[in-house]
Amino acid sequence: MNIGILGSGVVGKTLAGKLSSLGHGVMIGTRDPVESRARTAPDSFGGPPLSSFLAEHPAVALGSFADAAGHGEIVLNATSGLGSLEALKLAGADKLAGKVLVDISNPLDFSRGFPPRLTVSNDDSLGEQIQRAFPEARVVKTLNTVNAYLMVAPGMLAGGDHTMFVCGDDADAKRIVESLLREQFGWQDVIDLGGIAMARGTEMYLPLWARLYGALQNPMFTIKVVR
Repeated sequence: MNIGILGSGVVGKTLAGKLSSLGHGVMIGTRDPVESRARTAPDSFGGPPLSSFLAEHPAVALGSFADAAGHGEIVLNATSGLGSLEALKLAGADKLAGKVLVDISNPLDFSRGFPPRLTVSNDDSLGEQIQRAFPEARVVKTLNTVNAYLMVAPGMLAGGDHTMFVCGDDADAKRIVESLLREQFGWQDVIDLGGIAMARGTEMYLPLWARLYGALQNPMFTIKVVR
């Protein structure tokens, strides 16, 4: 399957590396592919620059947001929440129309330091804003409640016996994403919360996630719903 990934940060690179290793045709999209490839400094988490990642993963292509959106049968939004709507506009509504758009972003504002504030909550969510802005895309919110490395390898903790959530208005799109979570990434327990408005709940979990991260000094944790 061809998959487009919008965003070249740690989340985008982690998803791209995993999906490429499974044989998918992956393209990462950035605002300026030439500038992105030319960077030599580590990323914001101290990881290797994009050029080093691409050298280690030669099957992963690099293009613009529009290139990646056009390439993907499924498109993953792994951009910063503050920049997601602009990145998706650059990707192009025509290239997203009819496609499953997996929204992994969170509306986090770090301008006042850590822990971050939410830019939207309670009566709206970034997931809903994206669906409203791109009504012909089939938006599914998921994977925004865990660290990037756990997104693609939940088995790194307790054999992968954790819970991941999906929400979205298109039932078929959610089934496609649930299959991706289970069969490609190894999530054993996936709960469908309902429509895209349920993204309010998963996004508002992030303030607790950030405080747990601060208390544990370790981002390698997740949720298990016991029932």
